[in-house]
Amino acid sequence: MTSQPQAAHSDGQVLPFRESLLAMLGVAFVSMLVALDQTVVGTALPTVVAELQGFEYYAWVATAYLLTSVITVPIFGRLGDYYGRKPFVLASIVVFTIASVLCGMAPSMPFLVAARALQGIGGGMLVGTAFACIADLFPDSHVRLRWQIVLSAAFGISNAIGPSLGGVLTEWYGWRAVFYVNLPVGVLGLWFAWRYLPHLRQQAHSGPIRVDWLGALLIGLGLGSLQMSVEMLPERGFGLFTGGLLFFAVAALVALWQWERRCANPILPLEMFRNPGLAPLFQLSVFAGFAMFAILLYAPLLFQGGFGYSPKQAGLLVTPLVVCITVGSILNGRIITRIRQPNTMLYAGFLLLTIAALGLSQATRNMSQHLLLAIMLAGGLGLGFIMPNLTVFAQQTAGREHLGIATAMLQSLRMVGGMIGTALVGTMVTRSYTSGVEQALHSAGASGWLARMSDPQILIDKATQAALLTQLQQAGHNGALLLEQSRVSLVSAIHLGLAMAAVAAALGIWRARRVPPVTLNRAAEPVMAAE
Repeated sequence: MTSQPQAAHSDGQVLPFRESLLAMLGVAFVSMLVALDQTVVGTALPTVVAELQGFEYYAWVATAYLLTSVITVPIFGRLGDYYGRKPFVLASIVVFTIASVLCGMAPSMPFLVAARALQGIGGGMLVGTAFACIADLFPDSHVRLRWQIVLSAAFGISNAIGPSLGGVLTEWYGWRAVFYVNLPVGVLGLWFAWRYLPHLRQQAHSGPIRVDWLGALLIGLGLGSLQMSVEMLPERGFGLFTGGLLFFAVAALVALWQWERRCANPILPLEMFRNPGLAPLFQLSVFAGFAMFAILLYAPLLFQGGFGYSPKQAGLLVTPLVVCITVGSILNGRIITRIRQPNTMLYAGFLLLTIAALGLSQATRNMSQHLLLAIMLAGGLGLGFIMPNLTVFAQQTAGREHLGIATAMLQSLRMVGGMIGTALVGTMVTRSYTSGVEQALHSAGASGWLARMSDPQILIDKATQAALLTQLQQAGHNGALLLEQSRVSLVSAIHLGLAMAAVAAALGIWRARRVPPVTLNRAAEPVMAAE
């Protein structure tokens, strides 16, 4: 690589077509690591817990990953602005792949949780730097939108095959293979990124750089405490421990705000949140994350636990959602460069997402599966219209200096929105379902069975369900009626939760009007240097 400044390629990209394609393949493999991990692990978790004997750590397998990734996303997004993104992309692939191998070797649940936390650090580095690489490679927004199809396709393929792949690997080769599958993908991603991803960094930082480590620590404490509090809220309720965590999170974030105002070189530039172009995009990212995670987590439970569908049937209904995110991204790239007001796509995306959440909140067991498919398709298309546009709009508004941290904050805030949505919807679903079951059992004089029926999994696990029906019948109760009343309670509870998701998506429509009119630039920004 040359150390001389390099202007953008004549067609709006830093590298010629072949080199751009190979560099994007590296970024695509990197993104597949994260997407595959998010979809395949959930399928294997029940088997993992059964073998390693540690149900009390069940939720922490997911929480440990989210906890460390949500902290590291903004930190490494900012460091990528300073030092260039390639070193962090390479380091993240190595960390993520090694952590995946450690997960596959786990002899106990605590070891697995620790390995997942390390994996989350690698995942946060990936998300915080890989997405910003696209803006480095393609300064022209029109060109960037076309090339983002490669990334969207990688995510779509991973999301589409992930659940089935997780089931097949677990059944044929054991749950450890679910983690080892990241090894070949990581090696391919590392080779492509090492060989073809250029090391681009800004010329403005020619002298020594002082990293705001106190700001990074406060980000970790604030987001980490927030993550732990919302994860524990559905199970423990708002008590002394969860309330204390939430108070500590708020205190750390307030201290972060005060420190960053005085810091000469802040890791989190506060002017971004006062920027009238960026602030509404950050808010929209929170709303999108809230609605997206609520639908992804509770639509399968609605189909299986509430409607009695098989896992295969539920999977077929959920597939259009994840696949159409890619389809929506591709359509968005074709449409947005041909219309006068690109902001229109944000309205369309949040409108479709609202329709999907609202439709699911009214879905019944007798509703046509074709209509359910159409609802899920609308949700996927809506997310496909929202997510790439939030990224491109933020990158263009933030400018080259804050490109990485702005991109990372969008991803991080979407996860924060997902955390809040999961906690609020989860708390509502749990409390509403338990209350309904308790009332039905009390009316039937079967209150002693509450502990067995308070977990919605009883409506999904056919073997346990059959044993429970037999025991209820032997005790003189109408087990089939009680289970049906439990299903009705679960459907009503999930309907309330999805109605909350619809409100969040509708707020997105309302807040989209605060996004200033965006004009996608056609001029390259020759401020980068290749090393």
